[in-house]
Amino acid sequence: MRIPWPTTCAAPLVAAGLLLAACQPTVKVQAPDKPITINLNVKLDAEVRVKLEEKAEEDIQKNPDIF
Repeated sequence: MRIPWPTTCAAPLVAAGLLLAACQPTVKVQAPDKPITINLNVKLDAEVRVKLEEKAEEDIQKNPDIF
């Protein structure tokens, strides 16, 4: 006696489908407990350096014999 093709193929496919469905990861999106802080010290530091460089260039142009 031979088992028909759809019957022999259905059982492993159903088992594989159940196995894959059980292993899918779950992603949860939640708000953080603490507020998010962004450190802006780098931007301020760069701005101060640019201003100092501009001031130094102005001083050198006003007093070329300074060095």
